[in-house]
Amino acid sequence: MNRDSRPFSVPPDFDEAREAYRKHSKPVKTVLIIAAALIVGVSAYYQIEPDQVGVLIRFGAFQSISEPGPHFKIPLIDTVLKVPAKRQLKKEFGFQTESAGVKSAFRRTTASQQESMMLTGDLNVAVVEWIVHYKIADPYQYLFKVRNVEGTLQALSEATMRAVVGDYSVTEVLTKGREEILEKARAYLAELCKRYETGIAIQRIELKDSAPPEPVKPSFNEVNQAEQERDRLQNEAWARYNQAIPKARGEANQMIQEAEGYAVERVNQARGESDRFLAIQKEYRLAPEVTRTRLYLETMNEVLPKAGKKVLMDESAKGIVPLLFPADGSPARATPAISGGGQ
Repeated sequence: MNRDSRPFSVPPDFDEAREAYRKHSKPVKTVLIIAAALIVGVSAYYQIEPDQVGVLIRFGAFQSISEPGPHFKIPLIDTVLKVPAKRQLKKEFGFQTESAGVKSAFRRTTASQQESMMLTGDLNVAVVEWIVHYKIADPYQYLFKVRNVEGTLQALSEATMRAVVGDYSVTEVLTKGREEILEKARAYLAELCKRYETGIAIQRIELKDSAPPEPVKPSFNEVNQAEQERDRLQNEAWARYNQAIPKARGEANQMIQEAEGYAVERVNQARGESDRFLAIQKEYRLAPEVTRTRLYLETMNEVLPKAGKKVLMDESAKGIVPLLFPADGSPARATPAISGGGQ
């Protein structure tokens, strides 16, 4: 068959065009291969931030957990879910924070007001607003065990706080029982999160505000002021009691100690005199005359100084003059008087 008998005609420059296409198609293929490789490399690379962990999912099934840093995955097959497991999260109840800063702005909706209204143990109503601080401890449980973790946490937190507040009076909820309530609620909520396998670890519960409802707030404030006045008067009474009673007890103890000391002194003195008498009696039996004379002299030595100055006269004297002038006319030596010194 000759050229003219072909079903269609071929341009005379067809071979040249085909050769030119082959020459130019090689760079284009190279560029496409490089571009595809770059796309695959970019899609295979992923970065985990310092406050996150990555959960690698392959064909919809859990594969592994990636720590912070650069990692690679199989494009179009692997999926990475980034979970803020290194960061402390919080959930607010009874209010919503619109803007945080030096002067934070809060918003309270009808739904938030309903979740903050609680019945106390003494059948009163209190408005309790709180914040739950938590961390994602187990990313696998957080993603795969519970369908709606945030909704579950909200329901568990509200149920926990209502159960704990229901065991306390309104006065304890608003004043002195706040710390105990928060600690019990934290422990109970942590146990529930662990039981339901939410993967959440409760760090702490913060009580933002607790107050009576607005319609009864003035009456509650009056009652609170009356209770504070009562406590003040009781404290003043106890202060006076603590001043008077210890003083009286101290004086009573002092009198008791003085009486006991006087009793001991008298007993010891009596025992000493008794022992002295027994010793004298023993000496008297051995030498009656000497002992009698010694006792007499000792007694006179004690008695006469207390009697003042005395003049002793002889019983045979006729008068005072012979004492001063004897019969021979010489001055008589005066009889010594017994003075305070016993002379």
